[in-house]
Amino acid sequence: MRILIAPDSFGDTMSAVVAARAIARGWRAARHGDELVVAPQSDGGPGFVDVLASRFGTVIAEPVSGPLGAGVIARWLLDDASSTAYIECAQACGLHQLGGTPTPRTATAADTRGVGELVAAALARGAERIVIGLGGSATTDGGAGLVEALGGGDRARERLRGVDLVVASDVENPLLGPSGAAAVFGPQKGADPETVELLETRLADRAQVLSALAGRDVADEPGAGAAGGLGAALLALGGTRVSGATVVTEATGLAAEVAAADVVVTGEGKFDAQTLRGKVVAALHEAASTIGARGAGAPTIVLAGQVALGPDEIRAAGVAAAYAIVDIAGSVEVAMNDAENQLVALATSVASDFRAADGPG
Repeated sequence: MRILIAPDSFGDTMSAVVAARAIARGWRAARHGDELVVAPQSDGGPGFVDVLASRFGTVIAEPVSGPLGAGVIARWLLDDASSTAYIECAQACGLHQLGGTPTPRTATAADTRGVGELVAAALARGAERIVIGLGGSATTDGGAGLVEALGGGDRARERLRGVDLVVASDVENPLLGPSGAAAVFGPQKGADPETVELLETRLADRAQVLSALAGRDVADEPGAGAAGGLGAALLALGGTRVSGATVVTEATGLAAEVAAADVVVTGEGKFDAQTLRGKVVAALHEAASTIGARGAGAPTIVLAGQVALGPDEIRAAGVAAAYAIVDIAGSVEVAMNDAENQLVALATSVASDFRAADGPG
């Protein structure tokens, strides 16, 4: 049987690349004769570059400004064949670059200058298409740092003229309001209620600047609130928003892999109701059910850190089966601290019980 192994990242415990390799190791241990196709996935957040780099392109390590100004080494991908640069904003301004727990101070101080420096590096290498994956940022600066790094509003637009700028994000939040960048994502970045109000005020001022730059109101456009308003800045600079998961799918030729698969094994940190609303796992399952097994439809198996859906919800979603690392590990602590080995063990167990005729036993 042909098994497509295509997980997303498992939060902070495992990248998609590590998770895919772990599942493959476990599956192969139980079912030696299956043909395994390993294709880790991403929605544009942390791991975006690594996922794409596992399939094509040249990885370039670039010294840039981190979210708090200290230098960091950010990795980006150049595909010479298509003159396309793939940039992951978290490489330059991610939460993991803070060097500690996010606080109200870091929430207000973190900026996106390093992302702008990566864009400048891509332009210097002759990139004609620049795809920027948004997610996992520590910032809520409305892209001010990025625009400044590119020379300011008018200069930035001029430098990007003629470049196909793609904003890769599955976040649809607007810039402002109760569903906006500060209110929804600010607390995850260390902002207390007072700081959220401050960030909202700053973003409101930023919205006026960006709308004047774009010649239209970008604040309410889907994805404007992604990465602390970096989405709005990129839209104002001429960017077009697309699904991050779709970018990865198209760039890696995943549709053809899904069509040829007899079974699709995917996964993520937590399989819950949010998964069913357009995330990587849901998109992959939809494709598997329609074009998998050469058009006959392929069953989807989900391996996750935790499974928060009940059996009826899983069946209603059309997923063949879902399994949790925490169940085989015995505790959340073990599941997180020994995630890779536990995922190998889970994949071995699932593969051992798998029956080709009707899916998992």
